[in-house]
Amino acid sequence: MGLFDSILGRSKPVEAKLDNLFALTNAAITLEVAAGLVSTGRAGVCFKPPADREEAEATAEINGLLGLDDPTRSGKAITTVDDQYGYRWFVVNETEISSLVATVHLINSTLQDHGWGPQLLCSAFGFAPTPNADPTAKAVTLVYLFKRGSYYPFCPTGPEVRDNSYELSVAALVGADLPKEQDLTRWMALWGNPISG
Repeated sequence: MGLFDSILGRSKPVEAKLDNLFALTNAAITLEVAAGLVSTGRAGVCFKPPADREEAEATAEINGLLGLDDPTRSGKAITTVDDQYGYRWFVVNETEISSLVATVHLINSTLQDHGWGPQLLCSAFGFAPTPNADPTAKAVTLVYLFKRGSYYPFCPTGPEVRDNSYELSVAALVGADLPKEQDLTRWMALWGNPISG
């Protein structure tokens, strides 16, 4: 940040921290063994399209960067969804958790490398109970906050209802594997996201 930025009160947008994404592959093993939760094979990258750009122009640029406008990619693992709050999601479907994490990382790093880093909000990874899991096990979404490099669990149980105690127990369970978001006020409720169901 330069001298004039300091004087004028401008701050440089915080860049995304992407390397901690890969910790999820170890945490997935812990979740399966200790809680009976496995990856749903579905994840998403959430970002806010910039207000100062034309929607069609921004969409075309991002689709080009990610190769989504390539006709040979039809039926591939990435689709685009807009949520009710004006955020855009790149939804990824992969059977292996390592491939899922790698694809999400690729999307994030591509967007960041081309100047879209300040628009990145989070990534979300779905987990669901196995058929033989404890009856108290619930579907949960692990949310990765880019600018903080940390995870937190989100467990919606109904319209605008979440299970905070279950979220805390999942966070404690994977605490040794994942960098946990310590500030609970940052555990955003991602209502209506395309990953939680």
